[in-house]
Amino acid sequence: MPSYTAPTKDMHYLLHDVLKVTDQQIPGYEDLEPDFTSAVLEEAGKITAEVLAPLNPVGDQQGCVLENGVVRTPEGFGKAFEQVKAGGWPGLDCDPDYGGQGMPYLMGTAVGEMFSAANQAFTMYQGLTHGAYSAIHTHGSDEQKATYLPNMVSCDWTGTMNLTEPHCGTDLGLMRTKADPQEDGSYRLTGQKIFISAGDHDMAENVIHLVLAKIPGGPEGIKGVSLFIVPKILVNEDGSLGERNAVSVGKLEEKMGIHGNATCVMNYDGATGWLLGQEHKGMRAMFTMMNEARLGVGMQGVAQAEAAYQNALAYAKDRLQGRAVTGPENPDGPADPLIVHPDIRRSLMDQKSFTEGARAFLFWGAMLIDRAHRNDDAEADGLISLMTPVLKGFLTDQGFDMTVQAQQVFGGHGYVEEWGMSQFVRDARIAMIYEGANGIQALDLVGRKLAQDNGKHVLAFFEMVKSFCKEQGEDEAMAPFVGPLKQASKDLQAAGTFFMQEGMKNPNAALSGSNDFMHMMGHVCMGLMWARMARASLDALANDTMDTDFHEAKLATARYYMTRQLPATGMHLARIQSGAAPVMDLAADQF
Repeated sequence: MPSYTAPTKDMHYLLHDVLKVTDQQIPGYEDLEPDFTSAVLEEAGKITAEVLAPLNPVGDQQGCVLENGVVRTPEGFGKAFEQVKAGGWPGLDCDPDYGGQGMPYLMGTAVGEMFSAANQAFTMYQGLTHGAYSAIHTHGSDEQKATYLPNMVSCDWTGTMNLTEPHCGTDLGLMRTKADPQEDGSYRLTGQKIFISAGDHDMAENVIHLVLAKIPGGPEGIKGVSLFIVPKILVNEDGSLGERNAVSVGKLEEKMGIHGNATCVMNYDGATGWLLGQEHKGMRAMFTMMNEARLGVGMQGVAQAEAAYQNALAYAKDRLQGRAVTGPENPDGPADPLIVHPDIRRSLMDQKSFTEGARAFLFWGAMLIDRAHRNDDAEADGLISLMTPVLKGFLTDQGFDMTVQAQQVFGGHGYVEEWGMSQFVRDARIAMIYEGANGIQALDLVGRKLAQDNGKHVLAFFEMVKSFCKEQGEDEAMAPFVGPLKQASKDLQAAGTFFMQEGMKNPNAALSGSNDFMHMMGHVCMGLMWARMARASLDALANDTMDTDFHEAKLATARYYMTRQLPATGMHLARIQSGAAPVMDLAADQF
């Protein structure tokens, strides 16, 4: 059975050596002293390794079952959910006014990675709840907040987001679910939603659905969409639970992965709901939830890659197969361990350089969210808006690829369910699809985010990279990191220039290269993260650190990324500059 050990040491390094959190002048960060963050991370590591990870294969094998209208979760999930609730983990970064612990979003992200790596399907129940909490916290009335948030922070009640319908996914303007206004100010919702993660289950007293629907007579298309709070069980004025609402589970989807999470078809048959936010402004409220969810999905890509890598590394060190080409390294045994072979090393280095670099990218993104929200910083808000499709799209594309590479290390055993590696591959696959498929993320990046505020935010990012390279350029020890980063940034800027010059004349020229641009930008962000880590580890070694091996390994891994991964920006640039013709020339009936 696969195992998982939380990478608390690496997280501690990122928080204190790289991001230097206590120096950030962000409210709440002054409390993130090393002893405090270590205590939080270590406790989270214990529950993920001892409670959640052992349930991961159980959830995969048993799945969820719909019995007489009730969704039953896999064996052990309910008890584990109670342990997670008792530890206060669902409310780690939630508002203390509603029972949360008020920690920065950054700490929630670090803990969330551990939970997702240990058991992604299980963690989605509380993850969706956190997103629904955020939407109500941001857009709800005082009465709505008081009614729903305390129980959602504790996860006594869980939450969902209901967007997709059988005939429309991304194009939400086509939705048919309607909300008829009632004299008492409520609405009656009628329609069907599909692919609703954690749509129903037996681990919470109530499920609070956030449902997109159209009020009759409103504007056509997406401008006519509103968002509603629709509880599974109606809540009385005194906060107690009342009658069952007219919402039910039509069926559970049979999926490739995340079997332990209930993916439901939800039927609304005149269900009572209440408007969240303003009429016809539902997408604004829903995007509060979706943007958070997209960062969380990027985190899932990193988490699955980390868990798969840990098991591939252990197998490569243990499995004896063949001899090193330079001579036996295990002369007393019948063969050498797999890890002596260069191609296995290449695969493991791909995985290691991705997971550690991606974690840094993810933590930096979480810190931008804290800066935007806690400091009301418009610059940080614009930058994380630009980065959100990259964090979601690039990290899940690459994260899935890394789970496949980890599976490959096992050879035939990787294809056998006994070893558990296929679950990482299958669970990681969904992250490329939900919360906006990655093709949509790329279109959002190129079609909307680059031009946002007249290109202010992407120019600020280019300036950030340029300033870092200039600051570090005089240090010879940083040359292996600054040089490749400079070149990658030039490639990215050249691609942006191509879009500006050609995109206005032929939009397909830009959109045909959108996926390549998203990956280019992801690589440049990862290059920047690795360069920052190199700086931190060089400084630590110069200060006679006690942990020489750790920092030397960081530098070696940084050099690997710079020489073996970052040059991919050149390939992506060549593809982008080929324009629309190679993509669009073949007529539809010629396929």
